Amino acid sequence: MAKQKLPFLNREISWLYFNERVLQEAADETVPLIERIRFLAIFSSNLEEFYRVRVATLSRLVNLNDKAKALLGFNPKKVLNEIKNIVVKHERKFEHLFQATLMTELAQNKIFILNNTQLNVTRGEFVRSHFRDKILSNLVPLMLDLNKPLPELKDRSLYFFVRLGKDYQKKHEKFALIELPDSLPRFLVLPETNELKFLILLEDIIKYCLDDIFYVFNYDQLEAFSIQLTRDAELDFDKNVSDKFIDELKASLDKRKKGKPMRLLYDSEMPFEMLSVLVSKLKIESEGLIPGNKYHRFGDFINFPNVGGKALEYPPTEPLKINGLHRTESIFKKITERDYVVHLPYESYDYIILFLREAAIDPKVTEINITLYRLAENSKVINALINAAKNGKKVNCLVELKARFDENANIFWTNKLLEEGVNVNYGLTDYKVHSKICLVKRIEKGKVNYYANLATGNFNEKTARIYCDHSVFTSKKEITADLVKLFTALNKRVVTKDFKHLIVSPLESRNKIYSLIDREIKYAKAGKNAYLVFKVNSLADEGIVAKLYEASNAGVLIKLIVRGICCLVPGVKGFSENITVISIIDKFLEHARVFIYGNNGKEEMYLSSADLMTRNFEHRVEVGFPVLDPDVKQEIRDIIEFQLQDNVKARDINQKNDNRYHKNRLATKIRAQVQAYNYLKTKHQI
Repeated sequence: MAKQKLPFLNREISWLYFNERVLQEAADETVPLIERIRFLAIFSSNLEEFYRVRVATLSRLVNLNDKAKALLGFNPKKVLNEIKNIVVKHERKFEHLFQATLMTELAQNKIFILNNTQLNVTRGEFVRSHFRDKILSNLVPLMLDLNKPLPELKDRSLYFFVRLGKDYQKKHEKFALIELPDSLPRFLVLPETNELKFLILLEDIIKYCLDDIFYVFNYDQLEAFSIQLTRDAELDFDKNVSDKFIDELKASLDKRKKGKPMRLLYDSEMPFEMLSVLVSKLKIESEGLIPGNKYHRFGDFINFPNVGGKALEYPPTEPLKINGLHRTESIFKKITERDYVVHLPYESYDYIILFLREAAIDPKVTEINITLYRLAENSKVINALINAAKNGKKVNCLVELKARFDENANIFWTNKLLEEGVNVNYGLTDYKVHSKICLVKRIEKGKVNYYANLATGNFNEKTARIYCDHSVFTSKKEITADLVKLFTALNKRVVTKDFKHLIVSPLESRNKIYSLIDREIKYAKAGKNAYLVFKVNSLADEGIVAKLYEASNAGVLIKLIVRGICCLVPGVKGFSENITVISIIDKFLEHARVFIYGNNGKEEMYLSSADLMTRNFEHRVEVGFPVLDPDVKQEIRDIIEFQLQDNVKARDINQKNDNRYHKNRLATKIRAQVQAYNYLKTKHQI
């Protein structure tokens, strides 16, 4: 009898359904107006990265032979076509939301985004004066010879494709390209009139003043349409980690700028003959042609100026203090007494900085080990580590240079750390180090003691303001002994196994998680109460999906909170009848990874740096760790419970992929992020 194929949604298609949930936030009338515009920006930025990475990877797979495609499990060409169909639908929703809905609501709030055809004489003079003073000198049009190759278009840069005509005769027709420099502000606030606020975008300023750019020519027709090219951002370099690695990575980053074109986003009002010229010159595939509105690189709208007052944005969330931790008392002393957890962004990231600063100046501290994946622009973490080295501490810092799109920043910080005497490890040859761990060695009364910080998110104080993560302080020997073993291996640039309490990729995570799920299966088959509650960003590993289906069929009750990709299909008869999945998209980005196992009434909880994706099991160094302190465990459990009860921002993941909002029997509205903040504020009231 043939083995029944498991229900498994393609990860790229699942990701598109996730990005649609972001678009839902822009459509949600309960979300403040400026925030809705910012959700459009997030949607746009997400999609841009999706094309640079995932679509680029699929494009590379198209030329595989039939045997290789069979092993892959899907046809890349077919998936690319499906992606285009979904993206075009989403772009239409996006366009309608922006033009018909949000522009109308801005107008109701006396805010108007004017285009180049809507300027009266006074505002027109203001715009032209601004253009001549601030913009014109930055623009250098490229006059095109269609008998020669098109100049290399930069990845993600904004351009105008311009047609210049005379006397409506084709023989006089010329084409040009204008690059819009990144250094120029995207928005210009115009003078207010009768309490009415006006803005204009850079594109419309340039279109209004096109004649100022091409005044040396005798043309009487000027047409300009915006375009944006997205290129393949995958890197090709020798993975051997050596002293030359940084130079090789820099060279590969330069090549990224000229990667294969993946997507041409163009103004849908562009005449067909102009589009045909572009397509023939860029040699872009049909699935990479995406009609859009006239404003591209919409990610810049994350900085859309709020000229309408505080009511149009979410009120700022003041980071909370943690009862028991004080800025004037040794954090090491407090951690000796019990574990502490910082729930970001609800509670202040300063506690992590204070931990590092105290380690940097404490005479009893002799050594600091830390892994760094993505860092803030002006990193207080780096400053603390540099000061520690200056104070004579041995500082071992593993900076993952291969963190995608943070490569340049991490190269900069690596050089900075090296200059200041920090021992820097560039990472491992075959694996990205994605764990978020720090270990401090302290000599107390002649004995060595260790203090650790383990987290679900990066050591990055900027993202900590918007990412929901859990960051745990502990001095428990069960944890620190395993960390000593792990850092000893990492500092030698090798991976190791046989950890007693940590769950570490790439050598042990899969088997240990399988074993924990198998334990629940065993209890379920024995008629005992068995359950799993997992919270992750992505669930895409086929082995884990199969194991969860097995657990469901055995009677294990499974509740999943998955923000992004979810290849598992819940509610399928014979596979996943005991599995429910929700996704929460809200003001903050849900980033924590939490794994709860029923364990026959002795519930166990693990936090982790890893999602349930194949790369996290096989190609990365990840660290999962048990939550051993009962108070810490209870706080996280309570927050997870708020999320499971959410009936405001949670969406059901189901077979229809319709992203319907989650409903439950609760009479009151539960919005998990608001609930969590108020819960922590009450509990830690100082």
